[in-house]
Amino acid sequence: MIVPTTELAELLQGYRRFREHGWKPERERWATLRESQSPRVMVIACSDSRVDPSQIFDVRPGEIFVVRNVAALVPPFETASGHHGVSAALEFAVQVLKVREIVVMGHGMCGGCKVALTQELRGTEPGKGGFIADWIELLDEARDPIAREFGTTGREAERAMEQAAVKVSLENLRTFACVREKEKRHDLTLRGAFFAISDGVLHLLDERTGKFSPA
Repeated sequence: MIVPTTELAELLQGYRRFREHGWKPERERWATLRESQSPRVMVIACSDSRVDPSQIFDVRPGEIFVVRNVAALVPPFETASGHHGVSAALEFAVQVLKVREIVVMGHGMCGGCKVALTQELRGTEPGKGGFIADWIELLDEARDPIAREFGTTGREAERAMEQAAVKVSLENLRTFACVREKEKRHDLTLRGAFFAISDGVLHLLDERTGKFSPA
């Protein structure tokens, strides 16, 4: 017999609520999704527990294809050996699912971006912060001008880093030929977004000006 922990018990209570109020009313949709999925949007978001894209965009099952990782980062295209989780998901979304839009959504109070700014984990061993440090090195180039202008602590600097991370991921998306070609043909749109946890406001990036404005 499985003896649930408090945490598992809470999850199971949520599952039962989902079965009653989420699955049953959408039974026909779930039956359709059993055969296939055809989301039109891919969302790349942070793993942070406070920024669930499905909740923020209030979507139904099967409407968005989501990838979440520390700081919502997309590494640049590369073919070196290794496990390329984000690249594989991107390839699947673009080439197989043929999504029409990719939204990179950063957020306020992002721990990954904060560590990228302070570099406090630099030099640590894998398992003790080293994996995080290696991952957020993707933001090193974007960090330097922010650190010079705003320093490495405080909300002004952190917010600048959080929004710069979105731009880095958009830039890296365009290093993938499949993304570049589809965007050029207007078969795919890339979009930057930023969700402010403190007030619940979603901001969209205007790439022409580099500014984020409330949606």
